[in-house]
Amino acid sequence: MKRIGFLSFGHWGDVPGSRVRSARDALLQAVELAAAGEEVGVDGAFFRVHHFAEQQASPFPLLAAIAARTSRIELGTGVIDMRYENPLYMAEEAAAVDLISGGRLQLGVSRGSPETVKAGYESFGHLPARDESDADMARRHTARFRAAISGAGIAAPNPQLSGHRGLVPIQPQSPSLPERIWWGAGNRASARWAAQEGMNLMSSTLLTEDTGVPFDQLQAEQIAGFRAAWAEAGHRHAPRVSVSRSIIPLIDDESRRYFGVRAQADARDQVGYLDGGLARFGRSYIGEPARLVEELARDAAVAAADTLLVTVPNQLGVDFNLRLLESISRDLRPALGWD
Repeated sequence: MKRIGFLSFGHWGDVPGSRVRSARDALLQAVELAAAGEEVGVDGAFFRVHHFAEQQASPFPLLAAIAARTSRIELGTGVIDMRYENPLYMAEEAAAVDLISGGRLQLGVSRGSPETVKAGYESFGHLPARDESDADMARRHTARFRAAISGAGIAAPNPQLSGHRGLVPIQPQSPSLPERIWWGAGNRASARWAAQEGMNLMSSTLLTEDTGVPFDQLQAEQIAGFRAAWAEAGHRHAPRVSVSRSIIPLIDDESRRYFGVRAQADARDQVGYLDGGLARFGRSYIGEPARLVEELARDAAVAAADTLLVTVPNQLGVDFNLRLLESISRDLRPALGWD
């Protein structure tokens, strides 16, 4: 069975056509879409995290609210920029949400992506150490966070108030959470590193490298390299792999009006420069459900992954996105053998 979740970038804006005019709208509609998505067979609700932008920025209150409204779906991020995080406070927040949800948290983390401000993490009080890059700092924060959620001793006990003899771990603890941390890898090398570290692989619609082969084949190479590195590392638990895709079934007048003219233009990969290097952007899947079944069946990376995250145009509102997700669950999933 292939798990299918949605991935929301959490945009809001008081602009013509938007049905998500404020941060409150974005948060409340995210909860409503997750709850309704669970009812139509969606397996996960995932959210991007961006700072200094009109998008979701603090995922843990949102995920806790969704956990309280749902009972089955996975709750996750795709991804948290670890340059901004206090690893120990994040460990407390993540464990608390995981306990509230009954072990449904799937936490995607990474070095982060290009943003609207310059070195915004410095405003949060996080500066790379001497001879350390911001990417190095993100990995250092990640290592400390993972140690904390694994129960490592962190602080020396106060002998007057504590019976501890060794270093004291953070609380609460959620014992299985360490196996549900994902690394957002932008290329084949970072995917292999994630496997060596024992983190699951989260791969998006963008790769920060280009070899001339189609996006899905390059991403399939990334997944194969990840799985090989995982096997070589000898981790005891099985890894998971997710890929993201923009999938818009044209099922009614509204979906055709918004996306029909984009079907041909967005049906090809794009290559360009991002953050100083060459990158390949994956195509979108827009069309009638029967056509999407044929096209998705040829996607090598979708076939190789166990989890598919469908990026949703969240500013069109809950009803629109729920119809898209319902069509994917009803029309695409069984036809592709993902049940």
